[in-house]
Amino acid sequence: MNEWIFISIYVFSILVMIGIALVLGYRIKNKEGTFKETDFRVFFIIGISFLPIGIIFSSVIHPAFISFLALSIIYMAIGLANLDKWKTT
Repeated sequence: MNEWIFISIYVFSILVMIGIALVLGYRIKNKEGTFKETDFRVFFIIGISFLPIGIIFSSVIHPAFISFLALSIIYMAIGLANLDKWKTT
């Protein structure tokens, strides 16, 4: 029973973070008039970050968290597919 509470809290926190990102994106668009160009290097970095999270969660908590592994592979593929569009700092 307790694991469902933690899963619910986790899903709720993810939804809150997505909502905050959408609000910030909306404010940036209204401030400048257009969205900035996508930095695909960020997709690759997020994919690398989700990889150990997926491995740990799926082996320790529940195999249903293997979706983090799939998400990390998808994000890394998006980043690598657009390697020529990475912004260098």
